[in-house]
Amino acid sequence: MNDFAGRQLSAFRAAARRPGTQRNMTWIAAGAALAATALLVRQRTQQAEHDHPPVGHFMYVDGVRLHYVERGQGQPLVLLHGDGSMIQDFEISGLIDLAASKYRVIVFDRPGYGYSRRPRDRIWGPQAQAALLHHALQLLDVEQPIVLGHSWGTMVALSLALDYPTYVKSLVLLSGYYYPTVRIDVPLLSPPAIPVIGDLLRYTVSPLIGRMIWPLLKWRIFTPAPVTERFSSEFPIWMVLRPLHLRASAAETAMLIPSAFMLSKRYHELNVPTVIMAGDGDTYVNTHVHSEHLHRDLPQSEYRTVPGAGHMVHHLAPQQVMAAIDRAAQVAKLPAGQGVPQVPSGQPGQFEYYGS
Repeated sequence: MNDFAGRQLSAFRAAARRPGTQRNMTWIAAGAALAATALLVRQRTQQAEHDHPPVGHFMYVDGVRLHYVERGQGQPLVLLHGDGSMIQDFEISGLIDLAASKYRVIVFDRPGYGYSRRPRDRIWGPQAQAALLHHALQLLDVEQPIVLGHSWGTMVALSLALDYPTYVKSLVLLSGYYYPTVRIDVPLLSPPAIPVIGDLLRYTVSPLIGRMIWPLLKWRIFTPAPVTERFSSEFPIWMVLRPLHLRASAAETAMLIPSAFMLSKRYHELNVPTVIMAGDGDTYVNTHVHSEHLHRDLPQSEYRTVPGAGHMVHHLAPQQVMAAIDRAAQVAKLPAGQGVPQVPSGQPGQFEYYGS
């Protein structure tokens, strides 16, 4: 190396040792890493949507695009999934097929999940979602439904029954969170909902972190039972790690405790037959603190446990869930139905325009 090149190299090394230069280089490296991560997330999102296209139909209600599946005929049964989930959760569990042999089954991607949108012009708490879904069900000519909610979806089901007491005929509540309790997952999983900072996280590192912790989360929601083979092989994990899906999930995690606090003040108003079900080994939502407590607070409720099951009772005991649905129909004096499964006219994914 000649003297000139040696001096230039020495000067570059000296500049790199300067605090300002080192700081700038760190920011440049961090920016490049985030850009590469954002590109990877975008590719994964596009691939997930290609591999898992819409399975049902679309409708616009009050400015919101909703994706839904409808099967079977007879007494209407509405299924509402939990936080971070989508229609495929009920599909993979086999519950939709089982129920469609007796009932007219309507399953929504709740706002922000699957292929349903979640506009930022309002706060999507349980009551706001209940109002939107009530309007959607009316537009689908659904009357006097049985409403089943799982996990976070139980709060939407309860809001439907509380806010529209003459509309909902009975409830089936699975593995619900009903009372405000301390939860470590709230501060850990809520940041992606924070404006600006959350947007950066959701489009870069949050999906990758979510993918890394997915095996642990699966174990947590199924334990003490093993994760079912079908859930492990078929649940579309990258669909629920898409940035918009993560925003909905993080927002609902942040709203979990205050939503339960507000709803718990109104449980005495509930006046519909209710079947409460939970796994007796649920470590994700404590069965004794929530489901058993709610049963004591609701005079018209029945309480059933699934021995050896965790949070995902509809995957672990779908026949027992069906028995709970039939019981909810019976106590409400509704026909369980003997309908023949049918698929609505039109192709999956087509748009049907309703509302504003």
